[in-house]
Amino acid sequence: MKGKLGLGASVILAALLTSCTVGPKYTKPSFPAAPSYSEQPPQNFSEAGGWKPAQPGDTHLRPTWWEIFNDPQLNELEVLVPKANPTLSSAEASFRQARALIQINKSALYPTIGVAPSISANRISGNNPTGVPGFQYGLFSMPVNVSFDADLWGRIRRTIATAKEQTQSAAADVENVKLELQSELAVDYFEARALDRQKQILDDTVLAFRKALQLTQNRFAGGVASKAEVAQAQTQLNQTEAQDIDVGVARRQFEHAIATLVGQTPEEFRLETRPLTENPPAIPVGLPSELLERRPDVAMQERLMAAANEQIGIARTAFFPDLVLSATAGFSSGNISTWFSWPSRVWAVGPQVAQTIFDAGRRRAQVENALAGYDVTVSNYRQTALAAFQEVEDNLSSLRILEAESAKQHEATAAAENSLQLSLNRYKGGLVTYLEVITAQSIALTNERTEADLLRRRMDASVLLIKALGGGWDLSKLPNV
Repeated sequence: MKGKLGLGASVILAALLTSCTVGPKYTKPSFPAAPSYSEQPPQNFSEAGGWKPAQPGDTHLRPTWWEIFNDPQLNELEVLVPKANPTLSSAEASFRQARALIQINKSALYPTIGVAPSISANRISGNNPTGVPGFQYGLFSMPVNVSFDADLWGRIRRTIATAKEQTQSAAADVENVKLELQSELAVDYFEARALDRQKQILDDTVLAFRKALQLTQNRFAGGVASKAEVAQAQTQLNQTEAQDIDVGVARRQFEHAIATLVGQTPEEFRLETRPLTENPPAIPVGLPSELLERRPDVAMQERLMAAANEQIGIARTAFFPDLVLSATAGFSSGNISTWFSWPSRVWAVGPQVAQTIFDAGRRRAQVENALAGYDVTVSNYRQTALAAFQEVEDNLSSLRILEAESAKQHEATAAAENSLQLSLNRYKGGLVTYLEVITAQSIALTNERTEADLLRRRMDASVLLIKALGGGWDLSKLPNV
């Protein structure tokens, strides 16, 4: 009876003490944010694209953020990334591993029950030191073992919390990898389309230069132009044809990169030719105070920081005693016929307390290690947050400056085309040599290609701004584990 009372007291004591948790309570560090971004939106952003400031009732980017570009081909490619990209599949597998660890650690909150039946034949030596004559006997045993760690100081509960926070961090990492891959796909896609535009410009220019060469050859045949002018026109044409061919190298490389991102081999993938001509869309940027809740990489670092805080508590529990309640019951007999009879019952029960007395500073060093590890995660979190604000501001300024530059470049392109037409007319009238025409042709081609390249940079900056804003993700999408 006394044994049963002692066991009951031990269980009650363990239940009372499990409410104790050693270690610091986690508090998410604050990060000051300005009331608005320093960059101002481009003039006429609604017509020219770029970004728009936060307004009441504004909606954030949707998870399918690429649809803002209104490009069906891009839409089809983006949805393939989560299905087939190996890098993303690896991140998702890591998330599943982290989620499984939660249940592994939760199991420590419950008793462990095991059974170990055994049958053995034994012989005692006749020369044993007790002087008992040698004999043989059989042993039939059926013990059931129960063990329970009382978790007096919250070590197990903090381990479970760590697993949950690491799982949420892994989930945020999946979203961050997905955002990285899908934004990289969008950039590669617009790079390829910009090269299609470059080739279109060069194709048109080659046709124009061929006509110019024919004109020069006709004038040479009529004795009006010199043979040097024909050679100049031929050189100009050949150089432009070489540039036209060279565009294909980079274009194929971007096509291969897109194939890899969507999980296909370059041999089986082809990207339809579509010259880039449309301006980037207006992008809602929201408020700086919302940014840290919309970036999966920031959420990942914050969850790692919370997990590191739990490690401090786990390290400190080593300074306190550990209580394990164990019990064994079953049947044991030397004869199979009486194996499960009532007199064959056996049992043992009792608590076990373990406490380290001396470890040469090992536990204290483990606490210091956990504290330093937490400080590392805090620094990583703050650095990631700073980088997030920088990336947004960088791309806001890029869109504003590139929009103004594109407007001026459009005027320069129009002026260069007008100058080329005037030079051709003057050449046909015999007022100038062909050198003036070649100069005007080179200037016009350079300005047209520069204008097309500025459009590419604006599209890239739009994608990178969306990526910097978190791509339509927010903290509410973290799994509730």
